[in-house]
Amino acid sequence: MSAHLALTQLVPFAAEELDKNKVTPGVLGFVVFAVMALAVWQLMKSMNRHMGKVDFEEAPDPEAAAKTPAAAAAPRT
Repeated sequence: MSAHLALTQLVPFAAEELDKNKVTPGVLGFVVFAVMALAVWQLMKSMNRHMGKVDFEEAPDPEAAAKTPAAAAAPRT
């Protein structure tokens, strides 16, 4: 019973300190933020999975290799 009395004594103090002009996001703001964070996390996982499937190896450009002095000095077999 003492906890109930303590809570009833603290509620008026909290009500006096409450600023009714202050806007806070509350539970709905937290839920929206959490859903957006989970969506971004899922998108990053999906992007990493798709980028892992990419097998790209660029072929050397024969014209650019012929123009470099190192390529001209190298012996051809």
